Amino acid sequence: MINASQQAPESFGKIAVMFGGNSAERDVSIKSGTAVLQSLLEAGVNAHAFDPANKPLTDLLAEKYERVVIMLHGRGGEDGSLQGALQQLNIPYTGSQVLGSALCMDKIRCKQVWQSLGLSTAKYKIADKRSYDAGSCEAIMASLGNEVMVKPAQEGSSIGMAKVDTAQKLETAIQDAFKYDNKVLIEQFVHGSEYTVSILNGKALPSISMTTPRVFYDYAAKYQADSTVYSCPSGLSPDKETALAELALEAFDAVAGAGWGRVDFMQDKLGKFYLLEANTVPGMTEKSLVPMAAKQAGLSFTDLSLAILATSELLKGNEA
Repeated sequence: MINASQQAPESFGKIAVMFGGNSAERDVSIKSGTAVLQSLLEAGVNAHAFDPANKPLTDLLAEKYERVVIMLHGRGGEDGSLQGALQQLNIPYTGSQVLGSALCMDKIRCKQVWQSLGLSTAKYKIADKRSYDAGSCEAIMASLGNEVMVKPAQEGSSIGMAKVDTAQKLETAIQDAFKYDNKVLIEQFVHGSEYTVSILNGKALPSISMTTPRVFYDYAAKYQADSTVYSCPSGLSPDKETALAELALEAFDAVAGAGWGRVDFMQDKLGKFYLLEANTVPGMTEKSLVPMAAKQAGLSFTDLSLAILATSELLKGNEA
């Protein structure tokens, strides 16, 4: 069992649980933030809702908040910009700092770091809106095995993603992804099982496997469908579970992840794991994966919320 925070709830001071915002993931953020806020209040924390879409960050100082629990998913909350602003305001916050947040949010640069360290990740190409040539789709498909995932470089919750198997579909998917980002990741599709490993205070929680009858584990499969099947324990052998946990921790550390987060994988038919992406502010809804893994490790949702709050200690008294 992984221990939760040992601090007395009142010792954290006045807390802003920040959720909502203006990203494409606003609705999910509201669900995550509301759940965490409620659990912290039930635990006796002096916590309050704070939506940066409705009020300026300087209100944090005016209202004398002592820490921020970041539950903003996507841009403006998970990309390092909020983290930098809070550091300038000298207010400790949860999770990864500026560099880790920015690297994990950018799927392309994240993969490039992993690739440079020899960590296993699927082959890929990049489409840049400024220089993109639609005539390159045939060659891209051929080089990546004629079945690919298309992902905006800096969106989460599978927003703007598509799985395609022809050059014509690839062109359409790239143009759709360009609506969300000027750079698009085109990644070789790995046939196999999907896994995720949640990380809390430098330790890996039990892995989860996900299966869906949908084309892939998309937004609907994550937040809306009842047909998605989650297994925790995931069914991996003890050796495979240990290997996956070690890879998750190494990958998270490589991109300066800290405090808490989640790393996603595919496992091919031969049993090899491929890194997909890292998340520094994963979902905390009733369908989310981190609470599921925490429960398997013996932590209630409130235990988990308090442990996430305690990650703000990483910056307490060391905000520079």
